[in-house]
Amino acid sequence: MLINAPKFYEVAKRILEITENTILIAHNASFDYRVIQTEFSRLGYNFKRETLCTVQLSKKIFPNLPKYKLGALCHSLGIPIYNRHRAEGDAFATVKLFEQLLHKDVAKEIIIKAIKPISTKLSDRLLQILTDLPSKTGLFYFYNNEGKILYINKSKNIKKTINNLFLREVKKIKNLVSKTENISFDLLGNDLMCDLKLHKELKLHQPRYNQNRKQKLNLNNFSNANMLIIDNGRHNAEQSVILIENNTYIGNTFVDLNYQINNIKILRSLVNLEINDNHNNFLIKNYLQKNKVKRIIRF
Repeated sequence: MLINAPKFYEVAKRILEITENTILIAHNASFDYRVIQTEFSRLGYNFKRETLCTVQLSKKIFPNLPKYKLGALCHSLGIPIYNRHRAEGDAFATVKLFEQLLHKDVAKEIIIKAIKPISTKLSDRLLQILTDLPSKTGLFYFYNNEGKILYINKSKNIKKTINNLFLREVKKIKNLVSKTENISFDLLGNDLMCDLKLHKELKLHQPRYNQNRKQKLNLNNFSNANMLIIDNGRHNAEQSVILIENNTYIGNTFVDLNYQINNIKILRSLVNLEINDNHNNFLIKNYLQKNKVKRIIRF
């Protein structure tokens, strides 16, 4: 299998290029990082990168699972895994696991650790944002130089919305932009998932530049007391799932397989559980009255 594989010195330069200004994410990251460092040290180079370990993150975010090996985690969470113990198969599974960890990371500790201050001028920063941000549906976050969230909002086109914000001449917006050192985003696939997460994030972080708006709530029951609301995910192969039980919004998640939807035990382990909040119920009912979703499964 490795007969025709390149020697490490032949790919070392490319590894440096693709990992520059990045964080290495791996399952048992200390092992993989140590192997790479050892190979570079043989070439006389001191390789240093920041790392995130999905084993440690999984123990923190999914604390009650029986085992934390990659295969066991994928089985517990219903994550598809192919070509086990092969580089491509394990890497694909680790990406899917990391996506679930990001979704369950309510305190945004993973993102905040990854934040690096931007030291460029506004014009350079705007150009970089325009280049890198996606034209997709989700939330976006503005951070100050201490990693504190200043502003959160939703958009169907994140790149366009942020570009427009940076160009506005309103005093409050100009003040926000001047204090912004970094921006992150969270792709969510559809507007309802954005509404639910925005409500949650505003309550949790209470950003300085967001206004508190009170809405009159309609507290009628759902059309069905127990159901799954299925809609677009963050990419074509994925679906979003919202869980309603006993006329109450329980939480949401993203899945790749119908097996994860059909197995309620696995689904509950993936769902971000929510505190009973009438506002969430209102958001869902209001959305369903005005919009279509892919499907609704009643049970």
